[in-house]
Amino acid sequence: MNLDRAVMAFAGIVVLASAILSVTIHPYWIGLTMFAGLNMLQASFTGFCPAAMIFRAVGVKQGCAFD
Repeated sequence: MNLDRAVMAFAGIVVLASAILSVTIHPYWIGLTMFAGLNMLQASFTGFCPAAMIFRAVGVKQGCAFD
Protein backbone atom coordinates (compact mmCIF):
# COMPACT_ATOMS: atom_id res chain seq x y z
CA MET A 1 0.00 0.00 0.00
CA ASN A 2 1.36 3.42 -0.88
CA LEU A 3 0.90 6.70 0.96
CA ASP A 4 -2.00 7.90 -1.20
CA ARG A 5 -4.05 4.78 -0.59
CA ALA A 6 -3.24 4.76 3.12
CA VAL A 7 -4.47 8.35 3.54
CA MET A 8 -7.65 7.66 1.58
CA ALA A 9 -8.32 4.46 3.57
CA PHE A 10 -7.76 6.29 6.86
CA ALA A 11 -10.11 9.11 5.83
CA GLY A 12 -12.74 6.56 4.85
CA ILE A 13 -12.45 4.76 8.17
CA VAL A 14 -12.75 8.04 10.10
CA VAL A 15 -15.84 9.10 8.13
CA LEU A 16 -17.56 5.72 8.47
CA ALA A 17 -16.72 5.41 12.17
CA SER A 18 -17.98 8.89 12.97
CA ALA A 19 -21.18 8.32 11.00
CA ILE A 20 -21.83 5.11 12.93
CA LEU A 21 -21.01 6.81 16.24
CA SER A 22 -23.33 9.72 15.43
CA VAL A 23 -26.21 7.31 14.84
CA THR A 24 -25.56 4.98 17.77
CA ILE A 25 -23.95 7.14 20.48
CA HIS A 26 -24.59 10.85 20.01
CA PRO A 27 -25.32 13.14 17.03
CA TYR A 28 -22.35 15.39 17.87
CA TRP A 29 -20.02 12.71 16.47
CA ILE A 30 -20.97 14.06 13.05
CA GLY A 31 -18.47 16.83 13.84
CA LEU A 32 -15.67 14.32 13.28
CA THR A 33 -17.03 13.68 9.79
CA MET A 34 -17.08 17.42 9.17
CA PHE A 35 -13.50 17.73 10.42
CA ALA A 36 -12.33 14.93 8.13
CA GLY A 37 -14.09 16.53 5.16
CA LEU A 38 -12.60 19.94 5.87
CA ASN A 39 -9.16 18.40 6.26
CA MET A 40 -9.47 16.63 2.90
CA LEU A 41 -10.63 19.86 1.27
CA GLN A 42 -7.75 21.95 2.65
CA ALA A 43 -5.25 19.20 1.72
CA SER A 44 -6.49 19.32 -1.87
CA PHE A 45 -5.67 23.04 -2.04
CA THR A 46 -2.54 23.26 0.09
CA GLY A 47 -0.97 19.80 -0.18
CA PHE A 48 -0.54 19.74 3.61
CA CYS A 49 -1.93 16.57 5.16
CA PRO A 50 -1.10 15.61 8.74
CA ALA A 51 -2.13 11.98 8.13
CA ALA A 52 0.30 11.77 5.21
CA MET A 53 3.08 13.09 7.42
CA ILE A 54 2.34 10.45 10.06
CA PHE A 55 2.13 7.60 7.56
CA ARG A 56 5.38 8.76 5.94
CA ALA A 57 7.07 8.80 9.36
CA VAL A 58 6.10 5.19 10.04
CA GLY A 59 7.56 4.08 6.72
CA VAL A 60 4.68 3.87 4.24
CA LYS A 61 6.19 4.14 0.76
CA GLN A 62 5.66 7.37 -1.16
CA GLY A 63 2.82 7.75 -3.62
CA CYS A 64 2.42 10.48 -6.22
CA ALA A 65 -0.11 12.77 -4.52
CA PHE A 66 1.76 13.86 -1.39
CA ASP A 67 5.26 14.74 -2.66
